[in-house]
Amino acid sequence: MGVDFTVSVFGVLILAHAAYSTVQYRGLLKITEEEFSGLPMDVMVELILGSIFCMWAARTVPGKFLLIHPNLGNFLSFLRPICPLLLDSSRGVLPPPLVLPHVPDQSSAPTS
Repeated sequence: MGVDFTVSVFGVLILAHAAYSTVQYRGLLKITEEEFSGLPMDVMVELILGSIFCMWAARTVPGKFLLIHPNLGNFLSFLRPICPLLLDSSRGVLPPPLVLPHVPDQSSAPTS
């Protein structure tokens, strides 16, 4: 929990306060029977600052992205039956034959 997380919490609080101020301002306009012509300048500044803080925190808080290295053997054997559905370049071409890995029969295995 560093400065980035603190900035994100601060940005969310500023946006929440701007929303609350907007609701209060609309209520005041209903009481005074005035037309809503726009938000006050202080609420606009809060919205802009809160949005900037939240966007900056969203960019920095998640940290570094790590590479994903799946087990390609299992992934490709799963993907092979549906591969023609995923690739547009397979139109008009027969898919390669499906080769399933040999799984030894468990019923003939010696029991201890």
